[in-house]
Amino acid sequence: MDFEKALGCVGMASMSVRPGDTSVAMGINDLSVVSSSAIQSVIESACSAAVIDLLEIGETTQSVKISLEIMTTVTVGEELRAHARCIEINGDLFTFESQVTNSNKTIATAEVQRRLVDRVSYMARIAAERITS
Repeated sequence: MDFEKALGCVGMASMSVRPGDTSVAMGINDLSVVSSSAIQSVIESACSAAVIDLLEIGETTQSVKISLEIMTTVTVGEELRAHARCIEINGDLFTFESQVTNSNKTIATAEVQRRLVDRVSYMARIAAERITS
């Protein structure tokens, strides 16, 4: 990966909130609003999109830390748009700032750290951990 090109890269993702994306459907509470895990998923998608074109064959990124602040929420049928920008690279660790909006309203902000990993080695390590535990 060309790390210099990754700094400042921007990615976007969007989702329409479906009934299965709600807190009530996920057993979190009894509110039919988008769940925090669905918000996190659209943020992670935007972060991935920011660097996907810079990855070498066999490389991917994996989230290791997410700091999420939810300001308000939306209900079924509404659209969420996430924007992420790579603001720092430290070795194989990428830091992104992200914002989720609906129309002109900020729904959530986040700081996400994702680690660059070799896909095959990473999955082999996970498989080995399952066997030995």
